[in-house]
Amino acid sequence: MIKLEYGAGGLEMLEFIVKHIATKVPQHLRNTPGGYGLDYLDDGAVIDVGSGNYLAFTIDSYTVKPPKFPGGDIGKLAASGTINDLLMMGAKPLALVDAIVVEEGVDESLVEDVVESFVSTATQVGVHIVGGDFKVMPRGSIDGILITTSGVGFTRNPIVDRRIEVGDVIIVSGPVGDHGAVISAAQLGLLEKVSGLASDVKPLHDLMIPLVERYGSFIHAAKDPTRGGLASVLYEWVRGTRLSIVVYRDSVPVRRATRNFLELLGVDPLSSASEGVAVLAVSKEVYPEVLEFIHELGYSEATIVGEVIEPPADFLWGKVIAKTEVGGYTLVESSPLLTPRIC
Repeated sequence: MIKLEYGAGGLEMLEFIVKHIATKVPQHLRNTPGGYGLDYLDDGAVIDVGSGNYLAFTIDSYTVKPPKFPGGDIGKLAASGTINDLLMMGAKPLALVDAIVVEEGVDESLVEDVVESFVSTATQVGVHIVGGDFKVMPRGSIDGILITTSGVGFTRNPIVDRRIEVGDVIIVSGPVGDHGAVISAAQLGLLEKVSGLASDVKPLHDLMIPLVERYGSFIHAAKDPTRGGLASVLYEWVRGTRLSIVVYRDSVPVRRATRNFLELLGVDPLSSASEGVAVLAVSKEVYPEVLEFIHELGYSEATIVGEVIEPPADFLWGKVIAKTEVGGYTLVESSPLLTPRIC
């Protein structure tokens, strides 16, 4: 029986994909020669097209409820999410295609607004929209509107998250957890009672393109912490390795309104989704200048939140460990906020 947590972005989802989907593909078809595909389970796939160039492509479905929320809507979310997935592979996004499925009876103005947001976001980044599909389902077949978006881009410095090393420094580009908090508040009917919440959804081209151009070979992993939040990203990076990541909990940036609301729900901000934040594992050799460069790009709240370690005991392999505000240590649980239809 399919459970909600299988699609929530945590370890349960990763294990489900590995067991029921990825392993069904024959081993020799999971990756292209010189490329990175299903064996890596990254934000996208990378194909070696020769002469040091790589084609990156990705696909994702967006089914957020409500389709409009403070800070954005499903159109902005779909364009930003797909663009960011390409960026996190080290690629410069080139083109998008989208498939929009709408329930019979949905107001035409909603569809127009969503499409305008999608186009506006892609235009902001200079990404072409080269095709798509549109379908209408009978009333009750789906709930509202669903968008599937695929994107392609090119890179000479692909970022594959399996490359983390001992001593790598973990940097986040800004406060985490905003998107998960505002969608939860909307679904609970609390937006009018809680002030200061807004999604952080946005494309990260102004950060990642110059960063990869200058420091691409020193970035060993990159991801946007969507479903499952920061905790799930870090667990994906150390899963199946002899490494662990220590998170400095008091250094993780969280906006006051977001933290207060998540505490009210009993939710760890590390497990709440972000849609406009990059998480980076950067070589210890250059992390001070990388962080300074990120600040110069306008991401003034970027900060160091952890490091990759080789743990002293095997039972700590593949774990995320939090250094608490009082100096103690505890394991971080990969428990994504179980809010259905979050992105």
